[in-house]
Amino acid sequence: MTLESQLAALHQPLLRFAQLQLRHDSLAEDAVSETFLAILEKPEAFEGRSSLRTYATGILKFKIIDLLRKRGREVHIEPLDEQSMDDALDALFTSHGHWQEPQAAWREPERALEQQQFFATLQACIDRLPAKVGRVFMMRESLDQEVEDICGELGITSNHCGVMLYRARMSLRECLDKNWFQVQA
Repeated sequence: MTLESQLAALHQPLLRFAQLQLRHDSLAEDAVSETFLAILEKPEAFEGRSSLRTYATGILKFKIIDLLRKRGREVHIEPLDEQSMDDALDALFTSHGHWQEPQAAWREPERALEQQQFFATLQACIDRLPAKVGRVFMMRESLDQEVEDICGELGITSNHCGVMLYRARMSLRECLDKNWFQVQA
C-alpha cells in the first residue's frame, strides 16, 4: 500500500480529530491538508517507530496548535449593516490610538506568563517520566487514543496500561507539586 493511499485512509479520522479541536470545518480541513503535505514533502522523516496514524496525529496536533495560536492573535471584525470596514476598525480604538478594550493577554500579562511557565514545568515533568510510561501517557492524554488502541500498538495488556497511566499521573502530580505549586506558594 502506498503512502498516499495510507494517508487517504487516515483522512476521516484525522479530520474528525481536527474538527473536535478547532470547531470549524474549513480550518480542520486546512490542518489535515497541511499535515498530509508535511508528510509527503519529507516521507523519509517517518521512521516507522510508531503507526502512520500516530505519526500523522502528532503532526496534526502541532498544526492545530499553530492555528489556535494564530486565531488567538487575530481579532475578528464584523461591521454592522450601516458600518463600513474602516468604521468598524476605527471603533476598536480610542482617539489616541489605544485599544478600546485591551486584549485579554495584555490585561493580565503576568497570568499569561505564569501559564507559559506552568506548561513548561509540566513538559519538563513529562520528560522525566520513564520512556514507555511517558509514551502511554501522551498517547492517552494528548492524542486521545483509546486504551485498546494503545495496548494493541505497544503490545501490553489493558491492566498494564492502567497501571502505567496511574504511575504517570502520580509522578506528574508529585513533580508538579514539588516544582510548581511549592515554588509558587
